[in-house]
Amino acid sequence: MTLSTAQGIASAVRSGERTAREVLEDYLAAVDGREHEVHAFNLVLADEARVAADAVDSAIDAGTNPGPLAGVPVALKDNLCTRGVPTTCGSKILDGWRPPYDATVVGRLAAAGAVVVGKTNLDEFAMGSSTENSAFGVTRNPLDPAKVPGGSSGGSAAAVAAGFVPVSLGSDTGGSIRQPAALCGVVGVKPTYGAVSRYGLVAFASSLDQIGPFSLTVADSALMLEVIGGHDPRDSTSIPGRTPDLVAELDRGIDGMRIGIIEELSGDGLEGIAGDVRARLGEAGLALEAAGATVETTSVPSTVYGLSAYYVIAPAEASSNLARYDGVRFGLRIDAPNAGEMNTATRTAGFGDEVKRRIMLGTYALSAGYYDAYYGKSQKVRTLIVRDFARAYEEFDLLVSPTAPTTAFAIGEKATDPMTMYLNDVCTIPSNLAGHPAISVPFGVGDDGMPVGVQILAPATDEAKMFRAAAVLEAVAPEGHPLVGGGLP
Repeated sequence: MTLSTAQGIASAVRSGERTAREVLEDYLAAVDGREHEVHAFNLVLADEARVAADAVDSAIDAGTNPGPLAGVPVALKDNLCTRGVPTTCGSKILDGWRPPYDATVVGRLAAAGAVVVGKTNLDEFAMGSSTENSAFGVTRNPLDPAKVPGGSSGGSAAAVAAGFVPVSLGSDTGGSIRQPAALCGVVGVKPTYGAVSRYGLVAFASSLDQIGPFSLTVADSALMLEVIGGHDPRDSTSIPGRTPDLVAELDRGIDGMRIGIIEELSGDGLEGIAGDVRARLGEAGLALEAAGATVETTSVPSTVYGLSAYYVIAPAEASSNLARYDGVRFGLRIDAPNAGEMNTATRTAGFGDEVKRRIMLGTYALSAGYYDAYYGKSQKVRTLIVRDFARAYEEFDLLVSPTAPTTAFAIGEKATDPMTMYLNDVCTIPSNLAGHPAISVPFGVGDDGMPVGVQILAPATDEAKMFRAAAVLEAVAPEGHPLVGGGLP
């Protein structure tokens, strides 16, 4: 089927040019055609989606505006609670669990007229960079099924890239939206921490997690963020106020902006950045300069320690958050003679290797005698990163870097080497530690013909400028991108 934008679909449905049901059936046909190959979904909600689409059509027939996402098919990462629908987090330990409530973002999508098509696959409890760690199988990159889609939100990225849905939601703890967006050639956004409610997001690392959109276009991501963002009293970390009108900002351009290329993340100061990725970043810098911005290299020194700090802080928070899965309150239960043995047996059978690895790392970092040496020191590094970003933003409006060090790699290539896998998030982690927004924009391809993503970073709550720069890069992206020319209206 022809790829379409969420804005185009919603406009056509509201005007009566197309019905929501017709749109949905087209996308469900696309799912039927390739889902067996891609495995983007853990669960396709075809019947429920048809009911929701029919409700949108009924509202339009009655003269009611269903909302800014009228009839737009959407996919949800399977760590977002959906009332009465299995929510697995890619883990056996939540087998059979059906949340009794919707995540705030799920409710806001429904109120905007969106139609949920299904729940997407992910690395178990969002711990991974390739979507190879799911208990329900590997997700493949739709642009080359021999390669990974990135992770942990690989299913959501793949669903958009494959044309199964025009937009989707993922969560980003250390790059889990932006990195798969880069590898699949779509747009992916991590908003400011607190800009989108985490209520109903199954926690991995609570001080880092943030929900955000995937889309084919920058404008669709801006629209999605307008819909899901804004204050939520049920989330104590939610920022007061409403989300600004981001779509209206897209045409304002970047003339007069100062944009810094982060030296430590641009390749010369960081091992592992591929030459083709560095080349696309350089071209992006020239494109931003041609659009009227002043572009210079700048230093954010402590970002080089971001990976080390993250892999203490995130596992430490995970070890606390995942303690609730004890065989009593949720999902899987392996019976045993007593509660202690039941707890051990349930966790042994229910958690995968990567989750166990991170729980053990986190428990160790928080243990007596090691807390100050590891967790305490990592939090100090986090503070240094925040301060270094603040200094950089005194001179620059925005910063840029690669999103991922390489293009998509082969399935199985890094699965047995955790450290090599962790390096996939080296460019994205600093934004999570600082709580700042960042967006990955497709910008050409690497030597292998697979997409390269350029990351634009902004100060907290300054998504508007970030989207303006993203729109500029999107408009001048090099020819040859796998999704360019696919019929975008």
